[in-house]
Amino acid sequence: MKQISFILLLFIAFFTTSCEDVIDLNLDTAAPKLVITASINWKKGSTGNQQKIILSTTTSFYSKDIPKVSGAIITVKNSENLTFKFVESTTKGEYICSNFLPVLNETYRLTVISNGETYTANEILQAVAPITNIEQNDEGGFTGDQIEIKTFYSDPTNQANYYLYKYSYSNQVKSNYYVDQDEFFNGNKFFSVSQNDDLKKGDKVDVTHFGISKQYYNYMSVLVSISNNAGGGPFQSPPATVRGNIINTTKFDNYPLGYFSLSEIDTKSYTIE
Repeated sequence: MKQISFILLLFIAFFTTSCEDVIDLNLDTAAPKLVITASINWKKGSTGNQQKIILSTTTSFYSKDIPKVSGAIITVKNSENLTFKFVESTTKGEYICSNFLPVLNETYRLTVISNGETYTANEILQAVAPITNIEQNDEGGFTGDQIEIKTFYSDPTNQANYYLYKYSYSNQVKSNYYVDQDEFFNGNKFFSVSQNDDLKKGDKVDVTHFGISKQYYNYMSVLVSISNNAGGGPFQSPPATVRGNIINTTKFDNYPLGYFSLSEIDTKSYTIE
């Protein structure tokens, strides 16, 4: 699945409009890969019982639709062998569990059986420090005249912690994601910061902090970097073959895309003043 830039498309279109010869672009397409979107997120103050996993496949360059995968068997099991079943809903490729039991620092095992192949992954549900307050700075950015907000929390002491931050804005479609680790602020008050240069009075900002594992931090570091360079988002169609923690136990080389993660999350909303 090779990508071709918009600039290259314009270049080709310009030089072919005055020609009668037809130029065939040979865009190689690899065999479709299974994409497993299995992010178990437990919002502070909620039961966390309702969870969702989505199965889809990669597709060709020109396709506008993302194929969804039906008929799979999906379970998540904890260390006490308590099994949570994810059952396909009326929405194709969407599998729902309504009795999930989230426990901090508990180990969970994902099993997906699809088209005769079995995929598995293990992960620990990570805690997140609660958001304490949000502050607005009207002299932010490189030029010192942009509005930015900082979302503060107190990092726990004497332990390594990893974070995923998500900022959603009412004035733009795309959410911003970035990751952080507490190597240089362990046990201290710290913050995430908005990454939108066009904030103005009345705009709404939704902030989510995720507690994540070191392995997921490494994975998301790569994915966020790639998606930012490509102008997309890390949870859109995979911009490159980035290996996650899910393995194919039936055919090892036919690995899926996606990641099995479990996070406690905290969310706050803020309206620019």
